[in-house]
Amino acid sequence: MEKIFVLGLVSASLLVFVPKLANCDTISSCTQTPYPEICKSFIGSNPPLTSKGFLDEVLKVTLNQAQLAQSLISAMDLSSFNEPAKAAWVDCTEHYANTVSQLNRVSLSNSREDTQTWLSAAIANQETCKNGFMELNSASYMSSLPSMLSNFSKLLSNSLAINNQAPSPSPSPSPSGGRRLLSGGFPSWVSATDRKLLQSSTSASQANIVVAADGSGNFLTISEALSASSKLRSGTSRFVIYVKKGTYNENVQISQSNIMLIGDGIGATIVTGSKNVHDGSTTFSSATVGATGSGFIAKAMTFQNTAGPQKYQAVAFRSSSDLSIYYQCSFEGYQDTLYVYSQRQFYRNCDIYGTVDFIFGDAVVVLQNCNIYVRKPLSGQENTVTAQGRTDPNENTGISIHNCQITAASDLSSVKTYLGRPWKQYSRTVVMKTYLDSLIDPAGWLEWSGNFALSTLYYGEYANTGPGSSTSNRVNWPGYHIMSTSDALGFTVASFLGGGSWISAAGVPYTSGL
Repeated sequence: MEKIFVLGLVSASLLVFVPKLANCDTISSCTQTPYPEICKSFIGSNPPLTSKGFLDEVLKVTLNQAQLAQSLISAMDLSSFNEPAKAAWVDCTEHYANTVSQLNRVSLSNSREDTQTWLSAAIANQETCKNGFMELNSASYMSSLPSMLSNFSKLLSNSLAINNQAPSPSPSPSPSGGRRLLSGGFPSWVSATDRKLLQSSTSASQANIVVAADGSGNFLTISEALSASSKLRSGTSRFVIYVKKGTYNENVQISQSNIMLIGDGIGATIVTGSKNVHDGSTTFSSATVGATGSGFIAKAMTFQNTAGPQKYQAVAFRSSSDLSIYYQCSFEGYQDTLYVYSQRQFYRNCDIYGTVDFIFGDAVVVLQNCNIYVRKPLSGQENTVTAQGRTDPNENTGISIHNCQITAASDLSSVKTYLGRPWKQYSRTVVMKTYLDSLIDPAGWLEWSGNFALSTLYYGEYANTGPGSSTSNRVNWPGYHIMSTSDALGFTVASFLGGGSWISAAGVPYTSGL
């Protein structure tokens, strides 16, 4: 990842930007927003009197501006663009189309948590559009982008702040009075049918389509099966693609909702590619597999990027799939292996291999019971497990590593390894009840550049074990925390992945989250 900074002045805390409100608990006027002048220029001096009306008006304006941005970017004259700049522009068109989609979802939502997730995803899209130009040494072409994008970013930030202070609906209590997980540790938003698929042995009888490299299935490639699924499925119900043992050398894009890929196991079903930034891809487009459709599930598969450490950023798997699950999968690469790009994601019993920033992005993500393997980097490089990309203090995003193991891969010798570094201003990552081997440097965490983000990030550790877990010589940054139990509970599946909107009363009680 390139060193791209978004400066801010708000101090880090688990509690984020809270405006100074005048005898009320909600934001109901432009003067209370992070960017009051931008708000006034679009809303005027006399916004609706109620906080709900004010939020609705700001969201409507933000959607209108997103649609304008998408139209202007799509219609840009590229005659003066070189090939790298055109590659970055292609990503931008996708990002703004997705932003319009997210804001349309917001307009139909009654959930504060959903709205915060989708607005956070829109901010991630904004940042990634800019990042692409900078990664490909085409920053000079950014001046050709529509000038209104800066105002649009501020409208998104205002929307996040206003929604963050909106009253929460009262959650429906579960019968036992606590939040719950389903049997086997899956969140309750996993349906009974999907749970059976996740917990059962793989077989072709479960699948709607079979992919087999040896010709024994319906299709030879995953991409062909995905293309056919839109014609074969009914509505948006779960569609299962069984990918038999074999190696599939293809770049796969999963845009449909409720797709499930089931393989024959880690190391048996392998999807592999080698796109990378060094050879002209953006980090975003380098992914061997990218999932954007909501409700995606992957089980018993390996996703690789084999570009190697000398090619720098090279993504094996990228997810912006909301409410997505990854179970018994392996993600293998070097720098930037697993791009947890945006929205809500849950990883369980997975293996993740990499070197620099190899779990990164701006999603709301919990990795639970996973094996995290640190590989040998380029000579002179230091390893960093995470690089979380939160740019606005009101985003609900972060990386939570819970009950995992962080150890050395077989090829790693004595290389300094850190739990993470702050890619963006409000980077947020916690490591809880995880085994840390001796490869973890006593400082624990690494600066990105000087004092950048050290007071605005939120990095935390809770009840970790192993020879690398001692906190006696950890960094003394303002944003670093040795967390209490109550702090840690905020980053469990039950709480961090949407609270009551995700966790219902089915299955085995899960009250503490730890």
